[in-house]
Amino acid sequence: MKPSSVESTSGILKKIDRRTFLKATGLTTTGIALGLQWACSPGESNASFSPNVYLTINGDGSVVIVAHRQEMGTGIRTSLPMIIADELEADWSRVTIVQAEGDEAKYGNQNTDGSFSVRMFFEPMRKAGATARLMLEQAAARKWGVDVKECKALNHEVVHASGKKLGFGELAAIATELTLPKEEEITLKPKDEWKYIGKAIGLYDVPDIVKGTAIYGLDVVKPGLKYAVIMRCPVAGGKVKSFSDEEAKQVAGVTKIFEMPASGFPAGFDKPQGGIVVVADNTWSAIQARTKLKVEWDYGVNGNYNSDDYINQLKEKVKSKGIVKRANGSADQAIRSAAKVLDAVYVTQHLSHAPMEPPNASALFKDGKCEVWAPVQSPQWIRDSVASALGLDAKNVTVNVTLLGGAFGRKSKPDFAVEAALVAKEMEGIPVKVVWTREDDLTHDFFHACSVQRIEVAFDNQKKVTGWIHRSAFPPIGGTTNSNEITPSGGELQLGMVDFPYAIPNISCEAIESPSRTRIGWLRSVSNIQHAFAIGSMLDEIAAYRKADPVQNLLELLGPDRLIPFNEYMEGFENYGEPLDKFPWSTARLRNVIELAAEKSGWGKSLPKGHGMGICAHKSFISYVACVVHVAIDEEGKLTIPEAHYAVDCGQVVNRNAVINQFEGGFVFALSGALKGNITFKNGQSEQTNFDKYLVARMTDAPGSIHVHLVDSDEKPTGIGEPPVPPVAPALANAIYAATGKRIREFPIKLT
Repeated sequence: MKPSSVESTSGILKKIDRRTFLKATGLTTTGIALGLQWACSPGESNASFSPNVYLTINGDGSVVIVAHRQEMGTGIRTSLPMIIADELEADWSRVTIVQAEGDEAKYGNQNTDGSFSVRMFFEPMRKAGATARLMLEQAAARKWGVDVKECKALNHEVVHASGKKLGFGELAAIATELTLPKEEEITLKPKDEWKYIGKAIGLYDVPDIVKGTAIYGLDVVKPGLKYAVIMRCPVAGGKVKSFSDEEAKQVAGVTKIFEMPASGFPAGFDKPQGGIVVVADNTWSAIQARTKLKVEWDYGVNGNYNSDDYINQLKEKVKSKGIVKRANGSADQAIRSAAKVLDAVYVTQHLSHAPMEPPNASALFKDGKCEVWAPVQSPQWIRDSVASALGLDAKNVTVNVTLLGGAFGRKSKPDFAVEAALVAKEMEGIPVKVVWTREDDLTHDFFHACSVQRIEVAFDNQKKVTGWIHRSAFPPIGGTTNSNEITPSGGELQLGMVDFPYAIPNISCEAIESPSRTRIGWLRSVSNIQHAFAIGSMLDEIAAYRKADPVQNLLELLGPDRLIPFNEYMEGFENYGEPLDKFPWSTARLRNVIELAAEKSGWGKSLPKGHGMGICAHKSFISYVACVVHVAIDEEGKLTIPEAHYAVDCGQVVNRNAVINQFEGGFVFALSGALKGNITFKNGQSEQTNFDKYLVARMTDAPGSIHVHLVDSDEKPTGIGEPPVPPVAPALANAIYAATGKRIREFPIKLT
């Protein structure tokens, strides 16, 4: 299904070459690479002006903007179109947004992951809107026979200096006859003329969500749709030895039962685990039949995985020197000559993504083609993976993206969509929906890695910090694809560990071998979670030893304002995929959010007995964030959070509502991991199978209020989806210490 904004509704479709488009819009090959598309025959009353694949202006004046990124609660389906609409001077109430299918040729990178959508597309989207605005002004100038400089687009019209006006719809046909403006002719609006960017705009999809008409993956229904569930081996990498389906076949509504081959371990992200597939007329019949299957499993290489034993092994490993990934000065010498050494080990368990909408996908295989409908973060990866699994050319696979009922990184992996495609091929000509139950999701996730972090800090006689050794041990994500990858990667360690910004003369950051024993994947903010927890907690322990105020301790350790040349400290510093010269690491910006969070939270104010405040500052996905958590613990040990404060520097804010919503939700998401959630393994199997054992934060756990203080900035936009998470657990742990004197070094946090 093609989005309506790129269909030719009236006859002719012209394309210009990729080079011309890139030159005209100033886009790079790492951004989007596509051709401009012109729809309609000139002069018709229903003309549609489509200057690029993102935008169509119809003859009735309505504007259709294509969202090429996926909506999972981040507001990205609102924020990116807002940028185009602002530069276009469109009336937001006359804008309709449609979702793009997965198509790299049209839209470039569509992977909605890594908090880089706005960061990557802010300027390209502005130029797309500004180009269309100029062409509408040129169209008006042609119609009136005046100089284009006398014409200005304002609120869905082009206005002449004399006061006469033409609506966008009236200009659509003429605009299609124009040639693309040269890059130097395109002028972006000054900031003081922005109508939407930087403002608080309601999310486009909220009305449909509230009314229950929004379409998520589980809402997709096709004529003749069958439903499938899969009995998978409970251990990652296991396979079927034998099975009997005699009883299962007796369940009314069952259509077919067959074995899907296992993919072994490690199999990567794009291959299903395999198992026994049950296809039925409805989910109830499929699930009931699955319970009646008799399966004997070969548990494979991970059948003896016990996560408690694994973590104890990592605790032993971090006692010895690891592979040095960053070295400044001689940290070993600083430890040997220290007047005092603080030495602490911090532990985190596996976490599950646990989105409210479990993985699911619908697919139809027919006539050598496959069409998929699914809540996916990376439609192009899904398309390529489906094509590979079915032996098709990617052009014969269509991926239609629905709304995502939560994702957090889980739905970027193709495995569940590939399952649906394989089942659809088995049921050729019949659409099939593969449904994961909550138990399926919590036992077959790509889990966030468990972790052991050891930090040693050296002090001289004046309690000045002279050395820092950080050893990080956790199973790497790469181990899910390649069994030879047994050490955290440089990219993972750059998420909050080796990019340590504090001005300590002797630093050593080391990686510890930690082979993967289950499927590991990226979860919201990835290894920033364990690194921020360890570092943020240790910085507070330093303040306690020095008898210093924690905020003043952070500011002192941060040192003078400077840009940190991390590319000189290590090879391959990735900086979240951005050039360090364009997105420098600024300690001044981190200092600013620390001071802002302290000010807004009333840091240092007198608190009742049993109350405490903790702070953590952390930079991730190019955004600078400080978080202050205020806790209250009663005599029975019950913890509540009266309030929390964020100070956020994410560069130029596009939609204030979206940013604030992400930080409010991100706090609760992080709270689930810190207080509640953990996945443990025994005999290779997850011991948590539903929300009765894998707990998430409830309303009673949430803060009484969450305040999000945004720094007014003209810097380039940066990430907002993942930066809310890392500082929460350490700020919470530090607040508990302030309230009780009990030091927290493991989560989920236990007060007794």
